[in-house]
Amino acid sequence: MMNELSQVIARIKPVDPAWLARAQERLDSLTKPPGSLGRLEELAARYVAIRQEMFPPLNKKRVVVFAADHGVVAEGVSAYPPEVTFQMVYNFLRGGAGINVLARHAGAGVEVVDIGVNYDFAEEPGLVIRKVAHGSANLARQPALTRQEALRAIMVGVERAQAALAAGVDALAAGDMGIGNTTPAAALAAVFTGQAPAAVTGRGTGIADEALRHKVAVIERALALHHPDPNDPLGALAQVGGLEIGGIAGLILGAAAGRRPLMLDGFIAAAGALVAARLAPAAVDYLIAAHRSVEPGHQLMLETLGLSPLLDFKMRLGEGTGAALGFTLLEAGLKIYKEMATFVEAGVADKPA
Repeated sequence: MMNELSQVIARIKPVDPAWLARAQERLDSLTKPPGSLGRLEELAARYVAIRQEMFPPLNKKRVVVFAADHGVVAEGVSAYPPEVTFQMVYNFLRGGAGINVLARHAGAGVEVVDIGVNYDFAEEPGLVIRKVAHGSANLARQPALTRQEALRAIMVGVERAQAALAAGVDALAAGDMGIGNTTPAAALAAVFTGQAPAAVTGRGTGIADEALRHKVAVIERALALHHPDPNDPLGALAQVGGLEIGGIAGLILGAAAGRRPLMLDGFIAAAGALVAARLAPAAVDYLIAAHRSVEPGHQLMLETLGLSPLLDFKMRLGEGTGAALGFTLLEAGLKIYKEMATFVEAGVADKPA
């Protein structure tokens, strides 16, 4: 399986600056002052360069929501009980969750992947069962995953990206569901940003001050126990990560290998992106940061990735909700690029050279 992952990583190449320049040349020929549509232009140029097509389609968008449970909830780090994970999966499948609403708004499909829920689902339309384990172990007391489980989780994500591309999906987003998952995400944030746990740990589902201090202490204990190495991203994922985080990392790698953009959601998705970026630095070229979460570590994670968020709406739901909103901006930028008239076509005088 490691050989398969190496082959995927070998296919990930940096975005060609010549394609960015070509796209920008067209944008500068449109009936507007150069750069006047700001980041909409940036989005359009990035998409064209990723696809390496002058007029690429953006007809099919998909949010892949990875769901998994976490043994660390036994430490009292979440405001919600663990059974909410499987209950929310059913909510996704019924179309009643926040991500369903915002994905419909963005014209995107939603795929739900059971990568590690501590519950055995029957076959359901819209549910992809790729269970690596029935949740992670308690990272405060033992490694969250075995190295093989971490690798399998990444490869599930790669496989879901490949399946999406085979189905004609033009742009992907990663979502998450897993009670307790801000704890492993914060632990990974500390590992890969080099910041102290207190600087990257937030309230998650809304815990109070005393519970937040306890959560920080749990992460400190886990890092002291495992000593995860940022130069061994697979090992760090295994020691203090989670299965849905591994799935997100794999989805990013699979999208990049297939030259498709990955619209990045919030805190949990950024943890997956940090793992992916350490495995394949060029994968960052294919990431678009949809928004900045209110989780305090998220901005530090984005800075480490070299990404600037499109939105700051004070969101912290996860599920891929911010990424769904990001799709609407990507589509707006591409429509400007493709549909706006050039100075020549409109018969409008351009600014003198």
